[in-house]
Amino acid sequence: MHRGFALRWSQGTVAELLKGRHNSLGLLRLALASAVVVSHARILGYGGKEYLHSFSGGQTDLGKLSVYGFFVLSGILVTRSGMRLSLGRFLWHRALRIFPGFWVCLVVAAFAVAPLLYWRLHSTLDGFGGPHGPLDYLRVNWAVSTNQYDIAQVMTDARSAGLVHNTAFNGALWSLRYEFLCYLAVATLAVVGILTRARRAVLLLTAVLGWLVIRQASTDPFWAGPYDAHILPAFQLPPFGPVNPAFLVYLGFAFALGAVIELYKERVPVSDPLGIAALAVLLGSLHYGYLFTVGIPAFAYVLVWLAIRLPAACRRIGARHDYSYGIYIYGFLVQQTLALIGWTRWGMAAYLALTFAFTVLLAVASWHLVERPMMKLKDLRVGGRGRRTERGTGPDGAPAAGQDPTAGQDPVTGPAPVSGPRSAAEDHAYAASPRG
Repeated sequence: MHRGFALRWSQGTVAELLKGRHNSLGLLRLALASAVVVSHARILGYGGKEYLHSFSGGQTDLGKLSVYGFFVLSGILVTRSGMRLSLGRFLWHRALRIFPGFWVCLVVAAFAVAPLLYWRLHSTLDGFGGPHGPLDYLRVNWAVSTNQYDIAQVMTDARSAGLVHNTAFNGALWSLRYEFLCYLAVATLAVVGILTRARRAVLLLTAVLGWLVIRQASTDPFWAGPYDAHILPAFQLPPFGPVNPAFLVYLGFAFALGAVIELYKERVPVSDPLGIAALAVLLGSLHYGYLFTVGIPAFAYVLVWLAIRLPAACRRIGARHDYSYGIYIYGFLVQQTLALIGWTRWGMAAYLALTFAFTVLLAVASWHLVERPMMKLKDLRVGGRGRRTERGTGPDGAPAAGQDPTAGQDPVTGPAPVSGPRSAAEDHAYAASPRG
């Protein structure tokens, strides 16, 4: 790999240069997760608009743009995983990556943070365990869903008292259901053989999603994407709860772009002029409109280009320890807690510094005590037989002839840290809506 950066018209293809762990995907995940936290600081701490909201004409903000970045990266890595793993093994890997950390985060919020904040507000724990309390919070949210945002009215009461600006305990968790639905889509495409034998169908699906995005943008170049649900009304999808078709289209489009890059990686060139041009298109669409039609596809290429072309030192960041998921799932919770106890009074710089200090501590604990130990179970087998679990591997688990020796490593997608809107039906929905 290249040690320094010198402008090159062509270096090769994504297939040649984005494989194994010799890339900066870990750094990009950390940067996207941190951008979500920074973006939320304005609205959760001070009730203002998030960064990039004004620059983008209300199309998006820094947090939401980071969400799209995560879905692109997930599209690449999860599609790669779906192509090489059996159905059961694929779903097992995905569940291990998402659920354990998510469940522990719910427990921390419900039984550690919520009672302390309830006591601070009411000087008693009487009534804490009633309806919509911690047990209900776990029961209705366990399936990577956010059907209950508050716990025992803590944030609702705090907002009435002017202490916080949003009534969700952890609104950043809302998009995990869409992330997991994308995983299920990949599983379906893999089991029917589309990923390996009919990849043009994925290209067609991406084109259909893109057409739906273009159709909406044709009437308003500054339309705020899925944050106004004009496509279809929301519907219930057990066990995930309410699903907004507009989110499926827009986030699914970003995920599908990543999948197409992975499936056609031998045809996607890595070029510095193309990367710079894509960055210019992204910035131009952010400011002048049509972000979702041309800016998000450009963003997808920018992320891949950066993953390959950033200096070699960047590849060590996040390569062994991926704290991005922990930063995502705990950042919102920490910011709400600090706001409720009044630590925003010291100003934005101090608020952000304290946010990252506590969030990183929780993310490190989540990775070393929960996420990484659970990921060690990814190759767990029941019984002594059936050692061949991955496509392209021999009976002993070694790569088959012609296979990338690093292909058996499970890609860690890291967040789907996400940013999102306030639902019209629920005042306690996620803080990042441009209309909120």
